[in-house]
Amino acid sequence: MITARWGPVASADLVTLADMADPFRVRVTVRGYELDTQGHLNQAVYLQYAEHARWECLRAAGISQDRLLAGGVGPVALEVTLKFHRELRGGDEVDVTCEYHWGAGKTFEIVQEFTRPDGSAVATVTGVGGILDLTARRLVTDPRARFQQLATDPGPLNL
Repeated sequence: MITARWGPVASADLVTLADMADPFRVRVTVRGYELDTQGHLNQAVYLQYAEHARWECLRAAGISQDRLLAGGVGPVALEVTLKFHRELRGGDEVDVTCEYHWGAGKTFEIVQEFTRPDGSAVATVTGVGGILDLTARRLVTDPRARFQQLATDPGPLNL
């Protein structure tokens, strides 16, 4: 048994890098109104880009916001860490990935890399998330299984 940051993982459940597809990604162009007084992307906007990529990843998996609400659940961010590597300026393009890592328990980890089109690192967002039961106001016991039920294409979510 291996214990990962997001919970215990049985070695039979481990997926090698060769088994994994490229992570889901979206490209965003930095807009002028998103810049701070130093002329680079405001730090809060990085979190908005990360949120946008997560919702687009869910949509690519066939999970719309309406589908979540009809299922009585919603994704929640429990912890978010943002590390900056290089600045972004107005007009720059950035690719934002979204990679889900599943373990046991009520939470999962999401890793998001911000890179320029040439592949150079800009920022990294790591987070712990869960799925909230909107009636009970508690995390669902098995978020992976719930996403599997909701998804029409589980690939983008590494399911």
